[in-house]
Amino acid sequence: MDKEFEFLLDKVKKEDMYLHASRLIEFDMQTKCPEAGMDNEGQLIAEIEKQAFLIRNDEKFKKAVLSLHEKRGEFDDDQRALIDRRYRIYLTEKNMTDETSHRHSLIENRAYADWNIAKEKKDFGLFSDSLKKVIEINRERIKLREKGEDEEFTCGYDVLMDRYERGITVRDLDIEFNVMKERLVALLDRIRNSKKKIRTDFLRIPVTDEQQLKASQYLCEVMGLDPKRLAFCISVHAFSDRMAKDDVRLTTYFVPGLFMSNVDSVLHEGGHSLFDMLSPAKDSDWYIYDNKTLGMHESVSRFYENVIGKSRKFTQLVYPEFQKIFPQVFKDVSCEEFFEAVNFVTPSLIRVDADEVTYPLHILIRYELEKGIFEEGLQVEELPAKWNEKYRDYLGVTPADDAEGVLQDVHWSSDFGYFPAYSIGNFYNAMYFNRMKKEIDVDSLIGSGCLVGINKWMQDNVFFKADTLTPKEWIRDITGRKLTCDDYMTYLEEKYTEVYEL
Repeated sequence: MDKEFEFLLDKVKKEDMYLHASRLIEFDMQTKCPEAGMDNEGQLIAEIEKQAFLIRNDEKFKKAVLSLHEKRGEFDDDQRALIDRRYRIYLTEKNMTDETSHRHSLIENRAYADWNIAKEKKDFGLFSDSLKKVIEINRERIKLREKGEDEEFTCGYDVLMDRYERGITVRDLDIEFNVMKERLVALLDRIRNSKKKIRTDFLRIPVTDEQQLKASQYLCEVMGLDPKRLAFCISVHAFSDRMAKDDVRLTTYFVPGLFMSNVDSVLHEGGHSLFDMLSPAKDSDWYIYDNKTLGMHESVSRFYENVIGKSRKFTQLVYPEFQKIFPQVFKDVSCEEFFEAVNFVTPSLIRVDADEVTYPLHILIRYELEKGIFEEGLQVEELPAKWNEKYRDYLGVTPADDAEGVLQDVHWSSDFGYFPAYSIGNFYNAMYFNRMKKEIDVDSLIGSGCLVGINKWMQDNVFFKADTLTPKEWIRDITGRKLTCDDYMTYLEEKYTEVYEL
C-alpha cells in the first residue's frame, strides 16, 4: 500500500474512534439525558470533536491529503472516494482553527438545549439568541470554505447546501422547484374539487404507548431490520444514526391521538437504518460509510415511508396485524378505508405529519426562508411572522403558537441547507422506483410479508455505489438519466388521480 495512503488510513481510523464516541454521547443527549445535564454532555462532545479536528488538521495529515489528491488517479474507486472525501473536508476546514471548531460545537450544543426549552414553552424568544449565533457560525463557514477546482457555487447558500448534497445549487433547485410547484398547485386544485369523501376519523382515536411500541416492533420486522444490529429508543425528534458498522440506532416518538405519526416515523427512519445496515461492508473498512449525501439518504427513507408504506399492497399487508394491535381503531374500518385514510390530502401545520401532496410545500417554505436569511437579509426577529405568512399563503393554515410553527424542527439549532434534501430525495426515489417496477414484481414482494426482496434490489442497485459516486453520477448510474422532478410529479398525479377518482 502507498505509504502516504497508509498514513492517512491510520489517522482516519483514530479520528473515527473519537467521532464514534461523540455520536454515542449525542444519542444519549437526545434520548436519555436530563435537561440539567445537557451542558456537561455538550462540553464533552465539544472536547472530543476537538480531538478529532486536531487529527485531521495536523500539518502532516493535510500534506498527505493534498499529495494523495494530486495522484488520485493511481487508486481504485474505494480508495479514491476516501481521498476525495478527505480533500473536501480539507477545503471546508482549511481556514478554520481548533478554537473556531470548538466554539462552533459549543454554540450548537447550547442551541439544541435552548431549542428544546423554547419548544416546550412555545416561545421563540427563548431560542432566538442562540439561533442568531448559529446563523453567524454558518456565515463563517461560507466565508472560510475553500472552493475546489471543479466546484460551482452560485451564492453563499450553495456552500451550505453542498454540505448535504454535493453539486446541487440554488440555480438547479429553482428550476426543479418551480416546475414542481406549478404541477403541485394544479394537482391540489383537482383534489380540492374532487367529490370523493375519505374517512379519517379513526386515525385520531387515542392509543397507548404500549400499543404503539408493538406496532413499531412489528414494522421493524416487516422492514427486515436486523435486531442484532439495531437499537430502538424514544426521543423528542425521530431520527436514525449509524454508530458503527453493526450498531444502528433508530428512534421514534408517540402521539396518543395520532398513531400513524409513529408508523410514518418508523418507516422513514427505518429506511435510513436499512441504508446504513445494507451498504457494503468495505465502505466501513475504507471509512467512506458516511459519504452518502442527505438527498440519497432521504430518497431511501421516503421511499420506504411513502412509496412502499402508503401503497395499497402495504396497507393490505399490515392491516390484519394493526387490527390486533389497535382494536379500538380498526373495529369498524375496512382495509380500503385504511388505504384511503393514509393517503388523505389536507393542508397541515406539522411537516413530519404532512401528506405526500402537501409535504413538498413545507420544504419549499423552509428553502425560501433559508435563502432569505443568507441571501436576502431576512432577520431572525422576522422569522415567526414570515413563517406564519408563508403557511397561510401556501397551505391556508396558521400556527397557533411557535411550537407548531417556527420551532417545530430541530435542524436550525445547528445547520442550514439541509431541508432541500427531502425534496431532492423524492425526485431520486421516483426515478429509481420506475426502474425497479420494470425489473421486479414489487406488489408480490410486499405481499410476501417482509421487504427483504425489495431490500435486496435496493442493496444491489441503490446502496452499492452510494458512497463512491457523486449524487449526479449516482442517479445517472441507477437510471441512466439526470435529476428531474418529472418522475416524482407523475407518480403523485397518477396515484392521487386514482385515490380521489379525479
